[in-house]
Amino acid sequence: MNIAVLGWGSLIWDLGVLTPHVTGEWAMRAGPALPMEFSRISPKRKMGLVVCLDPADGVLCPTHAIRSVRRDILAAAEDLATREIAPFERIGFVAGDQEQGRLPEVIRRVRDWCAEAGWDGAVWTDLEPNFAGYRGQAFTVPRGIDYLSTLSGESMEEAFRYIEEAPETTRTPLRDALDTVDWWRARRGV
Repeated sequence: MNIAVLGWGSLIWDLGVLTPHVTGEWAMRAGPALPMEFSRISPKRKMGLVVCLDPADGVLCPTHAIRSVRRDILAAAEDLATREIAPFERIGFVAGDQEQGRLPEVIRRVRDWCAEAGWDGAVWTDLEPNFAGYRGQAFTVPRGIDYLSTLSGESMEEAFRYIEEAPETTRTPLRDALDTVDWWRARRGV
């Protein structure tokens, strides 16, 4: 079985424990376009904002693919869950008649892409937006920027690094807006 691991955030530059379970290089822009935004607050990333699948607030962005060495979709999904420090239920996958994911449109897009690109299956991180759960109000771009401005020390460093190192193709409304924010641009040295 030919299984793709799809990525669009830190997975691209930090495979971590997934490294021995993939082979080759990332095929940049080779994956399906999926709806995403930096609308998830991540304890793993020191409470910075991270990109997640978010059809309500996000936009379609290209994803990237790397080959799993696994021949079983459930094993490939477990590898990704371990890397993401996420429950198995928060890993999406499609292969044959097997599928898992919280967003039917994403499942359809990935399934169609697999058929067109010659993959037998694919796995992806399916963590949901959680901004409202942490902040008590729905995510908006201005609220995301305001939240980032409250971070300091290691939390700010990690948030900045994560957003800046995301692939350039992960162009979301928040990321575009940050290009116009003076204090964010100053951190870049612009």
